[in-house]
Amino acid sequence: MTDRLDASQIWMGALPDAHERGLTAPRIGIAGISIESSTFSPHVSGDEAFTIRTDEDLLGYYPFLDEGRELRAAARWTPIYHGRSLPGGAVAPQTYQRMKDAIVEGIRDSIRRDGPFDGFFFDIHGAMSVIGMKDAEGDLAVAVREALGPATLISSSMDLHGNVSEVLRDEVDMLTCYRMAPHEDWMNTKERAVWNLLARLRGEHGADPLRRRPYRAWVPVPVLLPGEKTSTRLEPAAGIYAELPGIEAMDGVIDASVWIGYAWADEPRCQAYVMVMGDDQQLIAQEAERVARMFWDAREDFVFVAPTATLDGALQKALAPGAARPYLISDSGDNPTAGGAGDVTWTLTELLGRPELTDGSVTTLVASIFDADAVKAAEAAGVGAEIVLEAGAGVDAGPAGPVRISGEVFSITEGDADAGTQAVISVGGLHAIITSRRKPFHHLDDFRMLGLDPENADIVVVKIGYLEPELYDLAADWTLALTPGGVDQDLLRLGHSDLAPGVYPFDTTGNPALTAHVSRRQES
Repeated sequence: MTDRLDASQIWMGALPDAHERGLTAPRIGIAGISIESSTFSPHVSGDEAFTIRTDEDLLGYYPFLDEGRELRAAARWTPIYHGRSLPGGAVAPQTYQRMKDAIVEGIRDSIRRDGPFDGFFFDIHGAMSVIGMKDAEGDLAVAVREALGPATLISSSMDLHGNVSEVLRDEVDMLTCYRMAPHEDWMNTKERAVWNLLARLRGEHGADPLRRRPYRAWVPVPVLLPGEKTSTRLEPAAGIYAELPGIEAMDGVIDASVWIGYAWADEPRCQAYVMVMGDDQQLIAQEAERVARMFWDAREDFVFVAPTATLDGALQKALAPGAARPYLISDSGDNPTAGGAGDVTWTLTELLGRPELTDGSVTTLVASIFDADAVKAAEAAGVGAEIVLEAGAGVDAGPAGPVRISGEVFSITEGDADAGTQAVISVGGLHAIITSRRKPFHHLDDFRMLGLDPENADIVVVKIGYLEPELYDLAADWTLALTPGGVDQDLLRLGHSDLAPGVYPFDTTGNPALTAHVSRRQES
């Protein structure tokens, strides 16, 4: 098996000296919108979903641009506006329009005040869906390009679960994406995108430093798979992504990327993509086509990152005599970090119906459901009080509707930046976590702050797909439960109807040419 990439090995670069005809202190702007949004979730991502950063707050978001760092001193930075959200449902049109307008107006105001930008860091996710649109990032890229003008060099960092439509490809000069899932290299990738941008502006790579725009060899691969089948911890994804640093190191190549695409949106752009950038047109086309063929040929070999089962099957394993502890179960269908609403109650309803989980013989932690009214009811009752309440299904009623919980208020915890106030209701040994707002539980301290001890629990159930690093290390054993929700792992039962023709596994008869489209924007 190919060793999986390590975040520290993905990319490390020292900024080259500027060519005599390059720019030693280019003016570079920063803006973007980042969200992964499921069109199969009834959740709507409105203004409240986004953390907005502007000016110095935005510049401070990137540690590689801290004072004293090489990249900070290499340019005149103009941070404009960035909206970032947890994954969720499609974005409300008015919310998107407000953010888009803020970016465009900010660019124009800055140009009027200080002159044109030499470069621009376009920080996006790639899987933003907006109600009524089919290619939100493409629309945003067009608006940004129009505001900047044709001369500005744009570099973008993306999630590997994003999509690279033809519109996005043609408006952005340089694109790269994560090479690890889970995304341990997410900030490293942003730094690489900025480094690539600065290197081109300083006159590196190309024989003519005034010809800064690289060629891009872009190959769409008609495959659409969930992230839980394409983790870089396992083959074949591990081997495919392991090819990229070697390609990037070739003379005439700048960067190489593979996008898995986003499985839980029903849009024509949703599929896999390969892109190799550089100045050697023949080489980048050859390498992009080679990796695309690797991906296509391996399409039937991708497997889930963990053993899968129904929830009942997962519980049978977790409760079997001698089962390893703690035993983790992924409630994958309502994973908020993939775009699930986070308040589907089906799994908790099933768990509460199992006497062996509520009789106190085992300790089970269940994270989580968001319901502000249920949390308020628990607060009013107070810690230690016996309470009966209904929770969840306010956004996504799913197959179960609100869940009835009858138990003791175990703890009330205020002030979490994501969850707001949190309540834990214990029903025998089962501890149900209810939050005021949507929150993913990825860290051990997410449980500890509630008075819970995940290391000594028997079973931990989390709304997640593949386990994030701390949970992965916690798990003595693990099952990915194929549960219902807006990010159901069984893509064929979701009802996609607007994908491009021939996308596997929706169409198993395809035989794509996998020919690279090689292009670059004209120099102004």
